[in-house]
Amino acid sequence: MEAPTKFKDTGIVIRSTGGSYKVKTESGKVIDCVLRGKLRLEELKTTNPVAVGDRVVYYFENEEKAVIEEILPRKNFIQRRSTRSSSFQQVLCANIDQALIVVTIDEPFTPLSFVDSFLVMAEAFRIPAIVVFNKIDIARKKEKNWEKLKDYVCIYAEIGYKVLALSALNVEDRPKIVEVLANKISFISGLSGSGKSSLINLADPKLHLKTAPISHHTKKGRHTTTYAQMYDLEFGGSIIDVPGFREFEITDIDRYELSHYFPEMRKYFHQCKFNNCTHTSEPGCAIIRAVQEGEIASTRYNTYLGMLNNLEKPVYD
Repeated sequence: MEAPTKFKDTGIVIRSTGGSYKVKTESGKVIDCVLRGKLRLEELKTTNPVAVGDRVVYYFENEEKAVIEEILPRKNFIQRRSTRSSSFQQVLCANIDQALIVVTIDEPFTPLSFVDSFLVMAEAFRIPAIVVFNKIDIARKKEKNWEKLKDYVCIYAEIGYKVLALSALNVEDRPKIVEVLANKISFISGLSGSGKSSLINLADPKLHLKTAPISHHTKKGRHTTTYAQMYDLEFGGSIIDVPGFREFEITDIDRYELSHYFPEMRKYFHQCKFNNCTHTSEPGCAIIRAVQEGEIASTRYNTYLGMLNNLEKPVYD
């Protein structure tokens, strides 16, 4: 007698916790799934073969156990170099419409290298990115921080990124965040303590995500998000939240292509003397000249040089 054919269906991964996943089915039901062993072995260069946002094929092995058998092709994803091993990548999310990077001037301070690394990975997959400056109420308390905030807003707005400046604790700022999130699948990231969960709560208070103040001793954020999860928003759309980071290192980008992911540099490429210009020390480099003349922000250029240096380093496990 032939074995019964397995019933297969598709769904979206909405939570990832180690080796277990929650999948929303086509009917809207949420089921618990595990990953088929063969799939775990196939993705040897990633720490997580399945990411939140992935569309997957699953089947029920028995009445209680559902198994993810296949990951459907991704339209895009965002990844970073794994903190466990420099030769591995961590896929943060998949199949998104836009990515938000949350930036704070103080409590904690977000280095622009962190922001730029995130934006480069978004550019690499042609994902629209939004720079959200949070905790502007705290920045206002010190004149130097307030001036720094205004400078940073100008840098990213002039490049062409959509920029928001708000406080997650100010309910009057809710329309700003709702407008950009409505009816889209969004990914939100930032340093631990930057206020990602608070911003999601501002957008949709019914979610009641856990939040915590930063440590007064270390001036760093505490982890309140412990796993990656997608949340449906009451006004339409959804948002993927992941645990906060303390670093964001790019991966899988060719050193000769890196400058292409800095939008402000693109218009100068044809003006460089050499076609393979790395924009570091070559004579007749239009980008170096643009930095010297203030047409390209020196902070962005310095980040570019740092990234290029890291890409040139040999990788050892």
